[in-house]
Amino acid sequence: MVQIFRPGADAVARLVLVSLAAAPVFGVGLAYAYWRSPYATQQDVTREQPVPFSHEHHVGGLGIDCRYCHTSVEKAAFPGIPPTETCMSCHSQIWTNAPMLAPVRTSLAEGRPLEWRKVHTLPHYVYFNHAVHVAKGVGCTTCHGPIQTMKLVRQVAPLTMSWCLDCHRNPGPNLRPREAVFDVTWTPPPDQKAAGARLAEAYHVKSPDRLSECSICHR
Repeated sequence: MVQIFRPGADAVARLVLVSLAAAPVFGVGLAYAYWRSPYATQQDVTREQPVPFSHEHHVGGLGIDCRYCHTSVEKAAFPGIPPTETCMSCHSQIWTNAPMLAPVRTSLAEGRPLEWRKVHTLPHYVYFNHAVHVAKGVGCTTCHGPIQTMKLVRQVAPLTMSWCLDCHRNPGPNLRPREAVFDVTWTPPPDQKAAGARLAEAYHVKSPDRLSECSICHR
């Protein structure tokens, strides 16, 4: 009888079957790794802006309070982007002819806002309110990182759902006194676990179970 299959056919067949079984697992793992990678989350990506505004200089060096530019951060979902007039309140007196500030002067002269590129972008189906987090004692640097050291703003946190849920399930470690919310140099005290628990109670922070409900962020 003529042999139909070669001696190695059995090994090839087994390899094919194993590959077919492993392919879905590998595909899911690859997709999971992709969505958690900086390529997808945009973590640590520095975006080109119309003017190279340096938080390192303005916040870390000059000590300008976050609320001077982000005026609605305590009362609205969106923190606000400063109008050109805010920039020119200083730069009409200093660095008046600096080449890098030419877009700012043009913006004021033409009455046309600067088109800043958003750095921290959430999906349209995610609801996030800055005012609520500020009122509950979550500091700016908790989510935005050491902003006072950045020459150009970048997204420090991954901003994934799991990253948000880690905090919602245990908010205490990220809570601070309200007077320290905008203090970019604030560091947690040695007893932060106990202090955070007290602050959560004082601020009437919802329970971890309630904070983990879908409707908190998806509305």
